[in-house]
Amino acid sequence: MLDPPTLEAVQEWGPAAEGHIERRDTVITWALPAGPELTEDPWGAEPVRRWRDVRDRQPGAGTWPVTADRDRPQWDCTPLEGVGPLRFGMSPLQVAAALDGEVPDARRGRFPWRPWTGEVGVWALEEERFDRLGVSAHYGSSRVLPALAAVTVHGRTGPRVTLDGFPLIGRPVTAVEAALTRDAEDRGLGLRIGCGGDLGLAESNLFVRSTRAGDAAITEARFCAPQWEDHG
Repeated sequence: MLDPPTLEAVQEWGPAAEGHIERRDTVITWALPAGPELTEDPWGAEPVRRWRDVRDRQPGAGTWPVTADRDRPQWDCTPLEGVGPLRFGMSPLQVAAALDGEVPDARRGRFPWRPWTGEVGVWALEEERFDRLGVSAHYGSSRVLPALAAVTVHGRTGPRVTLDGFPLIGRPVTAVEAALTRDAEDRGLGLRIGCGGDLGLAESNLFVRSTRAGDAAITEARFCAPQWEDHG
């Protein structure tokens, strides 16, 4: 017999007028049915933790507060180069200095596996999350130090960022995707769909993402260096 399932909310998808599947401006419930052996800690028990690492799960936002536009700083973006004070290629120390000494609230990395030697490599930094500023820094591996390769501006709390005159952050998903599509058509640019279903501009290596705000889904954005391959 299954115990009551663990519930969470995920992005809602539905058919567009043109017939393809698109993201909606809402979230819907998603369930993880669990047997008695998983009830106490379903996300941290076997076999669940093998396909979804509980260490990567951010704590719940409670009431899902959204910072008002007037209380957010305005950041400029230069696709393929950086956003706000952050420039691709920066080291973690340079990122912290550009953010006025802000200390990350969380850091995530990995021990790379080297199949040709059967050894585990040195821990490599992959992500730093700055909750107060509403941004995450993503690092690519290099032979010397981690180098900034992508920046995610969070939808609920991140800075205001515009692209060709339309806002990217904290807006209804369908409105921003429609504006991005029109912009690509007007300028003859290509669109790209990321691994997580995120819509982006191919030439800019920029992706519009979504995040939960109560029962709604609002936009955030990931700005990427030219060589960065975004996997969601």
